[in-house]
Amino acid sequence: MSHIYVKSEKIVDANPEDVYAVISDYREKRPQLLTSNFVDYKVERGGRGDGTVVSYRLHAARRERPYHIQVKEPVKGQVLVENDTNSSLVTTWTVSPIEDGQRTNVRLVTEWEGGSGINGFFERTFAPIGLRRIYNTVLNHLDTTLPTTGKKARPESLTLTRETPPESVKKNVSLLALILGGVIALAAIISYLQRSRA
Repeated sequence: MSHIYVKSEKIVDANPEDVYAVISDYREKRPQLLTSNFVDYKVERGGRGDGTVVSYRLHAARRERPYHIQVKEPVKGQVLVENDTNSSLVTTWTVSPIEDGQRTNVRLVTEWEGGSGINGFFERTFAPIGLRRIYNTVLNHLDTTLPTTGKKARPESLTLTRETPPESVKKNVSLLALILGGVIALAAIISYLQRSRA
């Protein structure tokens, strides 16, 4: 078994109180943030912050797994912890003020103990990539749901990820191959012209 850690974070143009009010509202606001990967999302108890219980099925990479989540607030107004009662999975939302509370850094971290063997290898390799994509979208939905502080969004408000998504890598490799091919062709033409003049 191995420990798997997935993190996404985003700086949003809203104050921490407004951000926390949205992410801690599991009944009204949270469904607006979720992607279509979250199937049959249901609030079973509570609905706001500590003591809330929700259930859903997470559909990703052609697989679907049920979750039964209990919510705790170890630091009210700043930290929400979501524990799956059926596994080792723990998701922590952390809200940190920046620029004197005019903007907010939102960090979303999920950790769990992965499987072993070949299935564990694929889980360690691919689950973080897929989950990070889902979380980036959730954080983008959060950003559009929040009331702004009146300041213009800046480049820092883009989603921060720990690695480049595979689509971008493919585009960059293709572009690099095209440029390299062009340089080689140009060098061959110049060499040919120099030889023909000699």
